[in-house]
Amino acid sequence: MVGGGVVSFGAILLLALGLAMDATAVSAARGLAVPVIRARHVALVAGFFGGFQALMPLIGWLLGARIGPLVQAWDHWIAFGLLAAIGGKMLWEARSGADDEDDAPKDLFALKVMFVLAIATSIDALAIGFTLPMLNAPLALSLVTIGITTAVLSAIGLFAGRRFGAMLGKRLDVAGGVVLIGLGVKILIEHLQAA
Repeated sequence: MVGGGVVSFGAILLLALGLAMDATAVSAARGLAVPVIRARHVALVAGFFGGFQALMPLIGWLLGARIGPLVQAWDHWIAFGLLAAIGGKMLWEARSGADDEDDAPKDLFALKVMFVLAIATSIDALAIGFTLPMLNAPLALSLVTIGITTAVLSAIGLFAGRRFGAMLGKRLDVAGGVVLIGLGVKILIEHLQAA
């Protein structure tokens, strides 16, 4: 396995923080767009984003656990590639400045809207789930950490968006991208040093 042992909780938490940035940025944009944040809004962003961020890595893990033994010799390169690609995508999206809010429907917290946003912000988590068996990461701890971290940060993002405005979103994507790329580099260096 990558690094030769079980991934530390600190590494899992860093991974969770990186993954949570998309959902946090979307939550901040939602907070910016509503005049008053209600308990329903907090429950929806925390539940949808946290729930999907925990579910998607499970699906990825199930797939990765089946094919993981076939790629064990290359696992550190695959983990690095996936994390770098996801982080790079987040940096590119932050740089491009594309504003998805122009076409947003009136009810920003409608269940259908939240469902689509939750899927869109958790696709990266599906790819991360694929790497969990390669990282020898404890599944339950990883899923709970990713889900809770995203739920908490999404709720914070909602209030931060209401308070600080639109510029927050891009900075969160940049931070998330840098964290994921850094984690990928750390995994690669640790494996190459252990070899």
